[in-house]
Amino acid sequence: MRTASLRRFAATARRSRGAHLTVCGALLAVAMTAGAVAGGGDRGGSPAGAEAGTDAAPAAGALAAGVLAGGDLDAGIRALQSHLRAQPRDVSAWANLGLAYVEQARTDGDPSRYPQAERAFDRSLALGSGNEQALAGRAALAAARHDFPGALKYADRALEQNPYSERALSSRIDALVELGRYDEAAEAADTADDRRPGVPVFTRYAYVRELRGDVRTAREVLERALDGASGPADVAYVATALGQLAWNQGDHETALTHFARALAADEEYLPALEGRARAQAASGDLAGAIGTLEQVVVRSPLPGPLVALGELYEARGADGDRTKAADQYALVDAHAALARAGGVNADLDTALAAADHGDPEAALRAARAEWDRRHSVHTADALAWALHRNGRSEEALPHARRATATGYRSAVFLHHRGMIERATGRDGDARRSLTAALELNPGFSLLGAREARAALEDLEAAR
Repeated sequence: MRTASLRRFAATARRSRGAHLTVCGALLAVAMTAGAVAGGGDRGGSPAGAEAGTDAAPAAGALAAGVLAGGDLDAGIRALQSHLRAQPRDVSAWANLGLAYVEQARTDGDPSRYPQAERAFDRSLALGSGNEQALAGRAALAAARHDFPGALKYADRALEQNPYSERALSSRIDALVELGRYDEAAEAADTADDRRPGVPVFTRYAYVRELRGDVRTAREVLERALDGASGPADVAYVATALGQLAWNQGDHETALTHFARALAADEEYLPALEGRARAQAASGDLAGAIGTLEQVVVRSPLPGPLVALGELYEARGADGDRTKAADQYALVDAHAALARAGGVNADLDTALAAADHGDPEAALRAARAEWDRRHSVHTADALAWALHRNGRSEEALPHARRATATGYRSAVFLHHRGMIERATGRDGDARRSLTAALELNPGFSLLGAREARAALEDLEAAR
């Protein structure tokens, strides 16, 4: 990252407090990348629950600051609803309510909030045609639903109204990354860095660099961001990003340190808990990892932690663990159905889970559908693995190579590529890829690493 930008960070970090709520799936995921059974807030059937009642209505501006700063989100939503009952033509309040619903869906894993968010944004736009807050909110909503062309469209429209909109600048980077348009994403990150340097932009800048294999710069940017982070929400967010970066490079001890810092700032921050569980497992603390992930999935049964917990049960192999694992994999399908009902495209999650723990043909259908929509390294890897699981490894190989072509250092991608190379008779390539996966992050997956080591032993024995 440019030196001038890093110097500016200390002066601009405070402006970004709470803007971490616009994060797409992939980074903290990843995102996903980013849910669970709904908790708190209005559960009525109205678009915003703001049609009746006589509660006191605080000023919308002060209210929005409280809602979006990472406090009690449910209470903030109730306050916004109360305000809108008294001031139903408040354009900004409707936009802020929509954003609060998007965040509630993300944190609670309740995709039914997305249609409510959409109606709130529609109300804001009906009252104030083309207002930047609602357009930027629609961009965040589209990204949360994995509609990345839509996210890009709304972000661009918002930036036409306000070129300095932090939320729209961030959503634009997210959309370009998830569409696999990495050169444009890098340009968008530079533009955002010039206009609104701060935590949301810096973390995205770091991720774009990581995707290109520049781990050193990504780490430096995140460390500077953490040094300048203000408030527990930003500390938890950036420390978790650093933990995930360390985890990806196989530095599990450093990852645990970063996740501990994140949880010291916010003991209930789910991405940090999930990251800690994965690092615990890689460090040999299987019981601790299972206990931590069980906490996560109770609150947020997303495909990623569900599959990870199922694999940990399989790796432990105690009485009843096979059944427990199957239960976690079954919940992935249930969550995907709930997500689709809320307008979320869940094909990538479905493809990854089904390829290893479900119906390979369903995995391939989902992976092809996602590939038709976007050509990111993650969709390339998912399609490659689904093809391989269906016995079509020659067809899979170009996609596996594409997944690793940007320089992004992923042990999972290398493992998949190595197994595909082995299946196609490219034994030398397979040995190199599998060795690279285990050297990069030997604990990337207990089951995957076990498979990689067994394949390497077979390859060596056959030499």
